[in-house]
Amino acid sequence: MELIKLYEKNNDPDKIQEIVNVLNDGGLIIYPTDTMYAIGCHALKERAIERICKMKNIDPRKNNLSIICYDLSSISEYAKVSNNIFKLMRRNLPGPFTFILNGTNRLPKIFRNRKEVGIRMPDNNIIRDIAHQLNAPIMTTTLSFEEDEDIEYVSDPELIYEKYGSMVDIVIDGGMGGVELSTIVMCNKDDIEILRQGKGILRDV
Repeated sequence: MELIKLYEKNNDPDKIQEIVNVLNDGGLIIYPTDTMYAIGCHALKERAIERICKMKNIDPRKNNLSIICYDLSSISEYAKVSNNIFKLMRRNLPGPFTFILNGTNRLPKIFRNRKEVGIRMPDNNIIRDIAHQLNAPIMTTTLSFEEDEDIEYVSDPELIYEKYGSMVDIVIDGGMGGVELSTIVMCNKDDIEILRQGKGILRDV
């Protein structure tokens, strides 16, 4: 387990590569997004995804899994995107949204339990740089906390490291994190429905 300090720009390429190597080896990382800190892994490595699901008590047969993509063109590899939805995403991404779409067969079997996948493209250069260098999506899920728990344990990277460091391979210190969730937008058809209003205010096409 390691704590790595990264910034919005001008990061040491060797540090990014170290994180990419861990993901390629099936490791788990904790990282900042444009909402809350999250835990993730290489989205095409099923065993790593199963580790996260077990850790967070996620049943992939009942819950949609989400991935972070580097850009809009990579989204279309892993999700079925109509022209209208593509325009909607282009207007709102990168940003604090999770778009629920029908997945493609490029995703591992564990995603296909639900047929749908959550798509994230956070407005955070750290995790997007990692996804770009990885050349693959990152399975992502927000760090969860109990109502009576100190919010700093999911927003302060040093406290996150103290709490979760033994469970993951790398914790990325990208500064203090947010405490708001993403806005979830269901758009597996051309009809658009906001399932959860979070930080993102959706701009229509």
